[in-house]
Amino acid sequence: MSRPQADVKEPSMEITLRDVQAEDLDQFFAFQQDADAAHMAGFAPTNPKDRTIFDHHWAELLNDKNSLVRTIDVDGQAAGSIAVFRDGDIHEVMFWTDKQFWGNGVTTTAFDLFLDEFTKRPLRARVVTDNMGSLKILESRGFTEIGEEQVFSNARAQVVTEKLFELKD
Repeated sequence: MSRPQADVKEPSMEITLRDVQAEDLDQFFAFQQDADAAHMAGFAPTNPKDRTIFDHHWAELLNDKNSLVRTIDVDGQAAGSIAVFRDGDIHEVMFWTDKQFWGNGVTTTAFDLFLDEFTKRPLRARVVTDNMGSLKILESRGFTEIGEEQVFSNARAQVVTEKLFELKD
């Protein structure tokens, strides 16, 4: 499938995906502390400042043979993460980019690289309805909306609506 080019605002940036390194987890934990980013994502642990819970979550994800986890790297700096995990028979993708990289094509470029690496379909994703950046990425990459769910968001301390998306062959 041909995808539109990401609108990278800083064309000199080198955006790649790589295996997660131990030091990346410190960055990911710091990203999780940003209240605006957590609100936008709509999800967060009950206590986002608890490093033990964070480390447990990441250890499970990184050690799951059914998951593929990558660091989004911009010019040698961890800028976020992207992963696919298996929920029953369904593969679901999730991504988080540090706020300083929002709006400049980093996430879209990383998402394209990830879709090139992870080719199993169908692939699902879920996004809070007001997360316009993530919605735009999914829709522009051929994901179609297949439903909605009401879920409790720890980050927002309320029930939110998530749109469910799927990318087919």
